[in-house]
Amino acid sequence: ATYLTDFVVYLGDVVTANNIPIANASLYWDQAISPTRSRGIPWASVFGNHDDAPFEWPMEWFAASGIPQLVCPVLNSGKQLDDQNEFPLIFYTMKPNNFRGTSRLELMKNEMDNNVLSLSKSGPQDLWPGISNYVLQVLSKEKPHTPLVYLYFLDSGGGTYPEVISTAQADWFKRISEEINPDSTVPELIFWHIPSKAYKKVAPKFRIHKPCVGSINKEKVAAQEAEMGIMKILVKRPSVKAVFVGHNHGLDWCCPYGQLWLCFARHTGYGGYGNWARGSRILEINERPFSISSWIRMEDGSVHSEVILS
Repeated sequence: ATYLTDFVVYLGDVVTANNIPIANASLYWDQAISPTRSRGIPWASVFGNHDDAPFEWPMEWFAASGIPQLVCPVLNSGKQLDDQNEFPLIFYTMKPNNFRGTSRLELMKNEMDNNVLSLSKSGPQDLWPGISNYVLQVLSKEKPHTPLVYLYFLDSGGGTYPEVISTAQADWFKRISEEINPDSTVPELIFWHIPSKAYKKVAPKFRIHKPCVGSINKEKVAAQEAEMGIMKILVKRPSVKAVFVGHNHGLDWCCPYGQLWLCFARHTGYGGYGNWARGSRILEINERPFSISSWIRMEDGSVHSEVILS
């Protein structure tokens, strides 16, 4: 089937910063989002635990061959080099300050400043060190100023600070959601990178079976380090239909947790660990009759594991 994609969510770990020995990882971040930008599709992103992780020195660099010459892409240049590389490459001489890494704030600022199609936001300053905390609305086609669905994005930490959604973030979600959707009549979908501890409670033990839906269950849930209240708020809010996370490449299931669904995406990109077949989680929102459904679309075009969320 052919899909007309309206919007893309980058669910964290856009880059593996612990493998990037340059001062500005935005060069690679920009290349990672280029397929979406080149197709004219708007997107939003949240941070994962690898995006601003400290650089890890490869042991082989200390052997006789020494530190190699670095090759990296040019930021958003748009000039074609060949059929395999969208951006030209440039050589850098390594210097001590190259290894300081790129902060979440710098990565987000570069994305927003250099891409008119990016709907990402840094979020409130008082939620620091979390950066990607914001809400977007999907508007009705029939009533252009009426929200059809709210999309919430939260920074689940990792990298340069603990893997956790803080009490401050949970309080922010509660306050904003009650302010813009006071009677919970508009459905809400939640996106962050690292699964909460609630995912461990509903995870299939071996094979995936009802009421869960999915195709791979190849590893244990790697959950956040602590639970600071966000899940208690979500389960009490009837408008919250699902939470979507990444992090575990070998999981792609959705399982119910109270009245909402806890869903993984899937091993999607060409980096990171694991050799599972690549696919992505699709979300479809229909206005009339209203419905929210989701399934996995594989790189070869096949689809499976559909679930009705609302």
